[in-house]
Amino acid sequence: MAETRDEGLVLYTREDLLARDVTASALSLASHGGPWRRLQPGVYVDREAYDDRFPVERHRIAVAAVMRSTRGGPAVVSHASASVLHRLPQYRFADRAVEVTLRGPAGGTSRAGLRRHLDTLSDEDVVSVGGLPCTSLDRTVFDLARTAPLEMALTCADAALRREAVSSRRFDAAAQERWRERMRERADRARGRRGIRRARQVIEFADARAELPGESVSRLQLHRIGFREIDLQVAVAGPRGTAYYVDIALGDVRTFWEFDGEVKYRDAKMRGGRSVEAVVLDEKRREDWIRGVTQWRLCRGGFDDIRSPETLAARLAAFGVHPPRRE
Repeated sequence: MAETRDEGLVLYTREDLLARDVTASALSLASHGGPWRRLQPGVYVDREAYDDRFPVERHRIAVAAVMRSTRGGPAVVSHASASVLHRLPQYRFADRAVEVTLRGPAGGTSRAGLRRHLDTLSDEDVVSVGGLPCTSLDRTVFDLARTAPLEMALTCADAALRREAVSSRRFDAAAQERWRERMRERADRARGRRGIRRARQVIEFADARAELPGESVSRLQLHRIGFREIDLQVAVAGPRGTAYYVDIALGDVRTFWEFDGEVKYRDAKMRGGRSVEAVVLDEKRREDWIRGVTQWRLCRGGFDDIRSPETLAARLAAFGVHPPRRE
């Protein structure tokens, strides 16, 4: 195998590095330290350049390393690894083993950095992403809905659904229902398998209007603590014919919830050339207008506030907002 490049980093074989006068003793330490990191048997990468990447970027590189070390086999990238290849947004993504599914009766065991699943995959469930065999978007979402933590599963389901049902802020409810029906049929075909009940819950709760992982997880935690009248991306008439969109509206308590990620303040591209101070001032003016026009409360929170139902309940309680009592 010749050296190859993925995510801007070169993947090397053992032979590549020996030909570059890297010693065998240096490679023997590659799993623990030194300038080279062994991602899979016989596949190496520059350690410093690899460690400098975000976890999702490192995972895409690790996926490429796995597939290069198993080239020609029955492995198909699946589950969380497939969601990374499909570039679905991730919630609290950390370094993890690459996941693949082996088609049919093929054997094989998991090893460090690699988790193998045995399952049946139809031809329509396998696509090529970046030249790698990968489960389709529908199959990836379905596998995560059955097996992944709800926060990850819902974040990916919302994002996949958004690709079909939202265009330039216009939400197509009919397209969302077609997606649901297609996924319901998939769940029906898999009746009796592990995680199907949970998968059905994710399918029914997914909503294309959620724009970011923080909004998806906020909605999940709000539901867990007892809110039921939850609406997303609610338009509030703004000044001079404009409209302000609020992340989540809690109709039964007349309260808006805004997920306030730091990226919109720290990322220069998202600020659109404005200073941090200008962004904060614009947000204050927007918030004051929304409160004044609607006479609703508006509460904000970030990732720390949505890490569990309890932390979000505490954040809302600090503003005097509690889930309605139900008979």
